[in-house]
Amino acid sequence: MKWILGLLCLIFLIIFHEFGHFIAAKLFGVKVESFSVGFGPVLLHKTFRGTDYRLSLFPLGGYCGMKGEKDFQQAIDHNLTKLNAEPDSLYGVHPVKRALIGFAGPFFNFLFAIIAFSVISGIGYTYYTYSNKISIATEIYPEIHSAAAEAGIMSGDKIISVNGNKTEYFSDLIEQVATRPDEDLKIEVERDGKQLSFNVHSELDKKTGSGKIGVVADTNDVIAVETPHFGFLGAIFDGTKKAFSAVAVTLKSLKVLFMGVEVKNAVSGPARVTDMLGSTIKDGFSAGAKIGIISTLTLLAVISISLFIMNLLPIPVLDGGLILIALIEFISNHKIKPKIQYYIQIIGIFFIVLIFFVGLTGDISYFTAKK
Repeated sequence: MKWILGLLCLIFLIIFHEFGHFIAAKLFGVKVESFSVGFGPVLLHKTFRGTDYRLSLFPLGGYCGMKGEKDFQQAIDHNLTKLNAEPDSLYGVHPVKRALIGFAGPFFNFLFAIIAFSVISGIGYTYYTYSNKISIATEIYPEIHSAAAEAGIMSGDKIISVNGNKTEYFSDLIEQVATRPDEDLKIEVERDGKQLSFNVHSELDKKTGSGKIGVVADTNDVIAVETPHFGFLGAIFDGTKKAFSAVAVTLKSLKVLFMGVEVKNAVSGPARVTDMLGSTIKDGFSAGAKIGIISTLTLLAVISISLFIMNLLPIPVLDGGLILIALIEFISNHKIKPKIQYYIQIIGIFFIVLIFFVGLTGDISYFTAKK
């Protein structure tokens, strides 16, 4: 059951992405020939205002079929030096409009994240964490290295800020340190009523890609924290702020991939994402409707932000590649020749296949380890 729930959520995010392309194409005068929920053979369809709306056999996402998408392939097949694009086709509109059509899909993923975070901010919730009082990890786990202990931090200290950011609870400390692997951190602590400052160089956890300093929470001090309850406009503002913050964290995570992290653990394939979604929904709603809604929306928002950034990467066959080529044509005021686009796309396909196999390898390792 959890696989079905996870798959449905993933399909929703993909269709919502395609709906962004659909809206932008209609807005900028590109004919949308088809809009399908699912792929493969068409089970049901109805044409309305020039668009064939379809329900297809394989429910693995969907697509928005725009007029002229095949012009590029036809130009390659007939060895043409330019695309013979009609005015209401994808390659026939102004390059800026084409770039905006490409951007609309990822933007809708970002928009969904704002909506999800806004709903969470409007509902409000209670979570449990520990105080900012810490213990040195080596005192409990001798095999673990502690950069904090080397810098002079001691068990019983209360870490009150990291790089000037207040850490009232241990969850705040995790957030500040985890997003700063292999960095010099200025950590303020409270010890016996006095404030002390230490310089700690965080380590990179190569399995998770997160930063660590070798401290653990004082588990004797459990705290229930209630998030603020926002009104409608306040919830939208807070949700937007959280969405931008999630983008910043995700972009920082991309940098970690080049710092020696175990890529198979850092890059999740569709199977692992579906499993995580299904488990989150099942476990969340088993604990209560409110917890289920919040945990599901949180994970969907995080995945949606990842889709937003991934699709904007300047890689051909992704939306970012379409945007890049459109902007090059706009700046240079010249159409890029089909053959050049073809060779660029071959490189893009290579990267996509590489990422797919990395994700697949990671998924296999993940599910093998769970047995």
